[in-house]
Amino acid sequence: MTHLEAIWLGILQARGDQVRDTRILVACSGGGDSVALLAFLWSVRKTLGLDLVVACADHGLRPEAQAEAELVRGLCRAADLDLVEARLEVTAHARRAAIGLETAARELRWSWLQAQALSSGASLVATGHTLDDHTETVLVRLSRGGGTGSLTPLPARQGLRWSPLIHTRRADLRGYLEKKQLPWLEDATNLAPFTPRNRWRLLLETLRLEAPALDRHLWETHLQVEELLALRDQQVQSWRGVRWDLTADQLRLAGPWTDPELRWTLEAAFRELGWPREAELLRDLGAWLRPHLARRPGKTKLWGGWKLALAADSFAQAEKNEHLSWSLMRN
Repeated sequence: MTHLEAIWLGILQARGDQVRDTRILVACSGGGDSVALLAFLWSVRKTLGLDLVVACADHGLRPEAQAEAELVRGLCRAADLDLVEARLEVTAHARRAAIGLETAARELRWSWLQAQALSSGASLVATGHTLDDHTETVLVRLSRGGGTGSLTPLPARQGLRWSPLIHTRRADLRGYLEKKQLPWLEDATNLAPFTPRNRWRLLLETLRLEAPALDRHLWETHLQVEELLALRDQQVQSWRGVRWDLTADQLRLAGPWTDPELRWTLEAAFRELGWPREAELLRDLGAWLRPHLARRPGKTKLWGGWKLALAADSFAQAEKNEHLSWSLMRN
């Protein structure tokens, strides 16, 4: 085990990934991120008690995919690892579902990886997500109005997915592969500006010239935001049944509220109900709701696609606290 591999191993152990004595399906495309992932997991497999199986998918979109698949086959032969392969009909799926090629490729790839994990007895699918991917994802989400939720770090473990190198810069992985004299093939379409992520990737190259530590500083900021949001969510849940509650299709509220309190509660409730919760929507909706929640009852109020009416009954301590119970519904 190299010094760098020992550092990465220490990071994932300190992070509490809790991955030991299990079979892992390693998604490997032949690109630098996934080849570095495979090399790292191969190095630490005995320490963690990992049984590795490799998965490689051809999306049927680029002629270079054949060379990438052959590279992965060679790596698996050298390491004596089992390999599963598939050709995914991404273009046909995109036409049927009326979605973009990138979305179609992601959907088919993940569906296939889940099926392979199940059939091979793997408990996790390891992916080569990096710190660069994290920064790109945050900026894409922020540009779409994701609010504070966009500023939380991508988890190393999320359901079946495990990204052990999420803390590592993409450039560091290339340096790691060079030192180990391992080959990889770069996908040229990653720099083609036809997706939002790719356009952000190109912009970030310029930003990093000014701020080389941008990704690591953002990661630390996101860890701090995650802690603050956890405190906020804990407070909101302590109000449940007292100041707010849910039925199948409506949010019950008992005022009065401050602006931040109401927005926090709307976000938590809308997440559970599956309602839209863009930051701008929550701010505008909260500004409309707050004065109504503090007044005596009148007729049903309408705003955009929302309806606010006095609830037929009070809930929990709303009556005791002399606050009226209102129902917010989608109109």
